Amino acid sequence: MGKSVEGKIKKPINNLLSGMGEEFTLLKLVVKDKKRGSLVRALIDKPGGITIDDCARISRELSVQLDVLDLFPGSYNLEISSPGLSKEVK
Repeated sequence: MGKSVEGKIKKPINNLLSGMGEEFTLLKLVVKDKKRGSLVRALIDKPGGITIDDCARISRELSVQLDVLDLFPGSYNLEISSPGLSKEVK
């Protein structure tokens, strides 16, 4: 599932981020199948850094969009995070 689903949700995520009124950037997107559903992990950043409130707000709004897209046959876990202090993306 991974790469094909990533391609289908990358544009909606970028549209969401650009529409939030701040300079958010999607650094990395990973979609993995797990035993108990799928995992969607988005690593985001913006000038000045990401706050917990940023992650929560993006998670809420993105969750709604993913539910509408209905790309996952079962459940999924959504993780929104920042690159942290080191700013390394692996």
